[in-house]
Amino acid sequence: MSEVKLTQLSHGGGCGCKIAPALLKEILGEAKEKMLFANLLVGTETSDDAAVYRLNDQQALIATTDFFMPIVDDPFDFGAIAATNAISDVYAMGGVPLFALALVGMPVNQLPLPVIRKILEGGESVCTRAGIPIAGGHTIDSVEPIYGLVAIGLVNPKKVKRNAGARPGDKLVLGKPLGVGIYSAALKKEKLAPGQYALFIANTTKLNTPGTKLGELASVHALTDVTGFGLLGHLLEICKGSKLGAHVDFGALPLLPDVLAMAREGTFTGASGRNWTGYGGQVTLGAGLGDAEQRLLTDPQTSGGLLVSCAPDAVAAVLKIFEDDGFADAAVIGEMTEGAPQITVV
Repeated sequence: MSEVKLTQLSHGGGCGCKIAPALLKEILGEAKEKMLFANLLVGTETSDDAAVYRLNDQQALIATTDFFMPIVDDPFDFGAIAATNAISDVYAMGGVPLFALALVGMPVNQLPLPVIRKILEGGESVCTRAGIPIAGGHTIDSVEPIYGLVAIGLVNPKKVKRNAGARPGDKLVLGKPLGVGIYSAALKKEKLAPGQYALFIANTTKLNTPGTKLGELASVHALTDVTGFGLLGHLLEICKGSKLGAHVDFGALPLLPDVLAMAREGTFTGASGRNWTGYGGQVTLGAGLGDAEQRLLTDPQTSGGLLVSCAPDAVAAVLKIFEDDGFADAAVIGEMTEGAPQITVV
């Protein structure tokens, strides 16, 4: 089993597999809901993290799916990362996960069955930690290994947290450190130290449980998680949905150890460049911020942290929620501003 290199069986890995923002816009166009459904509280209109459908005055159903090719070679770790990433979208809506369905595509003639079983066990371990069952799923014989989940959750319709609704002057809080994509690129080059790999796995398999508690705070005005489009891409979605700009303090960003040095040495993913091509025209980088900083800001985060837009007087409460759930790296990284959907980074 240890001889199997999962990452060599796929052309991309983790949330870096996402279709580039510019191409995705071409594919989807300006399509909106073709029919009106009064109980569909969240659909495709702001590229939010999940769909939300009202069942009654007290309950709304959250539905989301996420899957990708291997970002690591260890099958158990791959399954755990993919499951954590999928469930994160339920937390990003302020909800509580209920159950999951497994999505499994495997090259069954290339991968030993024990390896496939380990991938599934990794996903099951995360669902156990989240307190939910994997209630079913679907499998196919695929040319590349693919694993993920459909995640279903519940939320009070009045407490749904969207990636829209931020207000001018809101503070921005990021829950996890950046640099997962750079670590994954270093791993492929066999330049990631064992201690860094341990941090990589700890970061990507940490469930974004603060999202449920953040959903209870009226002073949290917008919420999303940072994944394949990088910090700037997902913050821009908040900006567009809220019709506001944003200001980011690069020096305040929590970073995984050594990622800036790695980026300066040329270690980064191709997805970061595609991300910048897709939305760089809406970003202004301040003096002293170069290519390496740009790579970090656009670095695809597999199972990344929650990004919160909250009233200034709620910052202490938001940070306390993160701290209580073991997110020691959570930090205030900027604020929302009046103006067009643009981001300034200084």
